[in-house]
Formats: sequence, C-alpha cells, structure tokens
Amino acid sequence: MPDHAHLLFTALRDPDGWTFALPEILRAIKGTSARSINKLSERTGPLWQDESFDHVLRGDESLRETIEYIRQNPVRKGLTQKPEDYRWLWVEQVT
Repeated sequence: MPDHAHLLFTALRDPDGWTFALPEILRAIKGTSARSINKLSERTGPLWQDESFDHVLRGDESLRETIEYIRQNPVRKGLTQKPEDYRWLWVEQVT
C-alpha cells in the first residue's frame, strides 16, 4: 500500500520462553526498513510514523478472514483488480 503496510505474523519467543513484545518487533522492523529505504532513495530522516495500529488476534477471530482482508486491501483501494496482481503482496499458505 502506498501509505501503510499490513503484517500478519507469529511472534517468536526469547531464550527464556517469553514472547517478544510487539513494540520491540515493530521497532526492529521499522528501524531496519527505514534505513534500507532511506539508503535506496538517497535520503535521511524519519520514514515511519511513531504510531502503529496493531491488533493481536484472539482465539475467536478468524486467521483466514484476516488474511483475506489484507489480500483484498489493494483491490479495495483501486490499486489492482485482483490481489494476486499486486506486486507487493506475499501470503504464505495457511494449513
């Protein structure tokens, strides 16, 4: 998406068995991607907003429905006719 990104993932656990905190994960993703994007575009400075609109799926929420919502986002925004045609979309098969 030109103005936001959707990520759906399962957090890993640290050596003590605790799940890594979402703010830690997002900070790492935003930091690494901002450095790479800034380098490629030959610019400096902030890239991502400080805010994120995160959501943890609960037991009663459908993983498949969430994946489909993310897949359809470029279609709803008029960027493509089919999700498969959006070049920035990657979905791993859910079993």
